[in-house]
Amino acid sequence: MKNASQGWQSPFNFLVLATVVMAVTFAGWMAMLNNFAIEAANFNGANMGMLQSLREIPGFLAFTAVFVLLVLKEQTFALISLCLLSLGVAITGLLPTIYGLYATTVLMSIGFHYFETLNQSLSLQWFNKDEAPAKLGILLSIKSIASLITYALIWLGFSYFSADYQWMYLLIGGVGFIIALFMFIGFPTFEMHTTQHKKLILRKEYSLYYALIFFSGARRQIFMVFAGFLMVEKFGFDVAQITALYMLNHLINIFVAPKIGKMIGHIGERKTLTIEYAGLIFVFIGYALVESASFAAALYVIDHLFFAMAIALKTYFQKIARPEDIAATAGVSFTINHIAAVVIPASFGLVWLYDQSLVFYFGAALAVCSLVLSQFVNTANVQEKLAKSV
Repeated sequence: MKNASQGWQSPFNFLVLATVVMAVTFAGWMAMLNNFAIEAANFNGANMGMLQSLREIPGFLAFTAVFVLLVLKEQTFALISLCLLSLGVAITGLLPTIYGLYATTVLMSIGFHYFETLNQSLSLQWFNKDEAPAKLGILLSIKSIASLITYALIWLGFSYFSADYQWMYLLIGGVGFIIALFMFIGFPTFEMHTTQHKKLILRKEYSLYYALIFFSGARRQIFMVFAGFLMVEKFGFDVAQITALYMLNHLINIFVAPKIGKMIGHIGERKTLTIEYAGLIFVFIGYALVESASFAAALYVIDHLFFAMAIALKTYFQKIARPEDIAATAGVSFTINHIAAVVIPASFGLVWLYDQSLVFYFGAALAVCSLVLSQFVNTANVQEKLAKSV
């Protein structure tokens, strides 16, 4: 198929629609998960921890994407991944049991993690280094708009129309699947400027990036798994309240994410990451001590805002990476990101049953490690070395 980048059939618009599919399906799945798990599948904290560990196994195996790329183009593989994600979400409500939710979660997660791996690779190849922070910020804003609309529909459905989980999951997954099929038909295959390695790559010069990715993945699990569960179990938030909280997060992100992208371009990755990790230390300590539902909700919003600064980690990698390494390293980095993610949810689900605050103190410790490592980020020196090697 010929390369075409004119009009609406551009690489950026492809990523826009792909972002919409991912945002709609994953946001819908997440918004209803805690309530669906507790109300329909009778989950406790240990069950939720196990589910989240199972969800992260495909992320741990993301390095296998490089082998699939021996057969499929990155763009085609990304669309197949979106279809798997959408299908997994669509059938979630049909299996309201512990093992049923485990199974649909794994299916959804395979699509989600392969897509996220490929999405990072494609965006860093299609955007040049000068425009990447701003464009990634715009895509994050679009992601928030799509998520916000999804949350609004869920909130309306459960608040005013007595929606049930089965039909809501079918609707959200079905919309994502239809858009993905449209992308198969509507977009050409875009040419890549640099041929990517089709093998696993671990380079010494990327070691700081690997370390930052590892701690990011471990820390992210505390937020993804236990912060939301805290809202439901400790403070009794219902599905409409949780959805409203997600809506507020994404409403803020719509306006803030593009500004964060521009800020990264202005002050650089090291200062941005320093702000993120220092802020997260206090947020996690706040989770450990909180006794007010309102304060917990405020922490959740602030937490989400800091995580938007993770764009800096992507642009840092883009600046230090050899162009031909991007696809292979994206898969490896996702695996590194999920090493702790496979272990933490299940093990900390048991800690949760003993003392919830210990989970969040550990999150603060992880943020301290990230803060220390971020002080060694220096893109200028790396780019000078790359220029000399060329």
